[in-house]
Amino acid sequence: MKAAVVEKPGQLTIRQIPEPPLGDYDARCAMLFGAVCAGTDQHLIGGNFPWPIQYPTILGHESIGRIVEVGPRVRHFKIGDVITRVGTTPPEGLHANWGGFAQWGIARDHQAMKEDGLPDEEWSGHRINQIVPPDIDPASATMMITWRETLSYITRLGVKAGAQVLVLGSGGNGHAFVAHATNLGAARVALTGSARRADVAREIGATHFYDYTDANWAARIAEDFPQGFDVIIDAVGKRGQMDAALPLLKPGGTIGIYGLDDWNSLTLNPAQARGTFTYYNGGYDEAETHDQVIAFMRAGKLNARHWLNLDEPFALDDIHAAFDALRSRKLIKALIQLSE
Repeated sequence: MKAAVVEKPGQLTIRQIPEPPLGDYDARCAMLFGAVCAGTDQHLIGGNFPWPIQYPTILGHESIGRIVEVGPRVRHFKIGDVITRVGTTPPEGLHANWGGFAQWGIARDHQAMKEDGLPDEEWSGHRINQIVPPDIDPASATMMITWRETLSYITRLGVKAGAQVLVLGSGGNGHAFVAHATNLGAARVALTGSARRADVAREIGATHFYDYTDANWAARIAEDFPQGFDVIIDAVGKRGQMDAALPLLKPGGTIGIYGLDDWNSLTLNPAQARGTFTYYNGGYDEAETHDQVIAFMRAGKLNARHWLNLDEPFALDDIHAAFDALRSRKLIKALIQLSE
């Protein structure tokens, strides 16, 4: 089968690899669609992911597959189910992060593994494999991975009805945080980012938009929000960005750095704060928000078309063009059709 493999930093190829074997608790999936992540995927390709990576590695962590075969101990999935976060099992000589850009993949029946008494470490990481309801389009479902992660993060961080929220970064995650803050009832949601994305940001709920290339963006925000923000989220993780934004936080407010760009060299000078504040470092649990994301999608509160061009997906063979479109900021996220 075909798979997108980062052979070494800076070298992404499409190559033939063996199809994954089927284990007792496994469901073999024909891969349908995957979404390219401008953050994680590009860091993996560039060789600057914040944590150690073994190459060559199979790329892709936002993929959707349809079950065509199940192992003998699978009982919570069935043939025909569409599953989130499916990835392939790497053959000898390859690694996977997380192996979703391939033509065949494996989902694991984590519920059955838990019921059968297997150790937590063998099944808990597969809770990301969840069923997509039949009324949800599989191409749109690729956004569920981003939406689940970011909704878990922002909910745990503490965004509530009536909050004043500032999001730094207008990529896929930044827009997700804006949509979630709006859906959770935030009173006002400000976003800094690329000016070409201002209209989309307003469509998904941003009440204020600021061009990040404006050297005075922080001062302009301070004029519009003199009382400050309850929550500030850095969706990019650029060094110095949170230091610039910290004076905009209310006393007692909360900040969180979600992005990875400069993860190992980030700074935060507490002397810039108006008073005591909380730095959120609690992460997220993608599986816990699966049902809520589906409810928001069904209610029209999360629409994949604000992030993806659903009508013109890239073929797996053309994945380089998808990344070129991201780097040139023509797209927020790119959709890859994995089945031919």
